[in-house]
Amino acid sequence: MADPLAILAALGPAWSWVIAGLVLAGAEIVAPGVFLIWFGLAALATGLAAALIPMPWQGQTLLFAGLAVALVGIATRLHRRAGAHTPILNRADRGLIGREGVLAEPIVQGTGRIRFDDTLWRIEGPDLPAGARVRVAGLAGTVLRVEAV
Repeated sequence: MADPLAILAALGPAWSWVIAGLVLAGAEIVAPGVFLIWFGLAALATGLAAALIPMPWQGQTLLFAGLAVALVGIATRLHRRAGAHTPILNRADRGLIGREGVLAEPIVQGTGRIRFDDTLWRIEGPDLPAGARVRVAGLAGTVLRVEAV
């Protein structure tokens, strides 16, 4: 059986970068985290550049490092910019702000309960009888702050 390193050496540095890029992109698919894909793209671009422009391994390594830093920086900036407009996953409490509902239990001494969908939430707000309509105004940890509608 042939040595994998000998095969890569025979293919040349450009193909080594392309293969490394494909392995990193595949690793992103197996273990998603939106991080390895940028290194994979940097490696693919380095392989393409190495195939078109002859450069020493030091230049290829510097090109890869520069591309990786630039791509991760751009992706981070785009992610932060889009973050304000994307829904909040696994944080149902934040999706309740502004929602109106009917009290399942009265609010007595500032605390009570309300049911949204299949969950019974603890709430804080003005004393109100069961059946009163309220609007979720904010959060205090896992407790919803409500106000009368």
